[in-house]
Amino acid sequence: MRRALACLMLLSLLAPAAQGQADHQHHHPGPQVPGASSPPAEHGVHDLGPAGSTYDLRWIDAMVQHHTGALRMSEFVFDIGVPGVGSLGKEIWRDQAQEIKAMGQWRKAWYPEAPVDPVVLKSGGNPDAMADLTRMSTAQIQAMQMMGSTPTRENRVNWFLEGMLAHHGGALMMAHDALNKSTNPTIRRLARQIIVAQRREILELRRMLRRDGFNQPEYYRFDALFSI
Repeated sequence: MRRALACLMLLSLLAPAAQGQADHQHHHPGPQVPGASSPPAEHGVHDLGPAGSTYDLRWIDAMVQHHTGALRMSEFVFDIGVPGVGSLGKEIWRDQAQEIKAMGQWRKAWYPEAPVDPVVLKSGGNPDAMADLTRMSTAQIQAMQMMGSTPTRENRVNWFLEGMLAHHGGALMMAHDALNKSTNPTIRRLARQIIVAQRREILELRRMLRRDGFNQPEYYRFDALFSI
């Protein structure tokens, strides 16, 4: 049943792709994400630039890299043997892999002229000009994936739980950025789904950490981004 529901969700994401491209239009960026309490460095990492006709392409490329980081993190706990941790890692991997596939199909359909490599807007570039996009650097990819370290077998439970809290926080910021700047109904739908799913997973990650005796104030810094 769970796999069937996941497949239905993926189909619902893919179905409106053509409509989403047709609905692209220029508009000014909305207000900053309200109540965000994460450090300035995280805002910089997840800054996708202003709205414009290339915004959805930039958002897709950034979110694909971000999700890829979550896949890599989850793989470290697949065989962990700790109640709930491995199954949560596999759930995160499965759901985000499906979203990566959907976003890849949208990218091909909506931006056939775009470079194969992920792109970002040049400093001071025109957000409506494809010519002002540049290849995402290795450092930018690494920052977006948020995989600054790898765990040992001894610390990988807390490494995963705490790291995924921060990682999901980054996705919440990016999802709100899309709701502020994108007019594409498909992108906005996915952004809302990301907020709902990762809000639920953040609560589960915190529950697992409390079970192990960990409950830090920083675990709650993204709660202001839970609402849609």
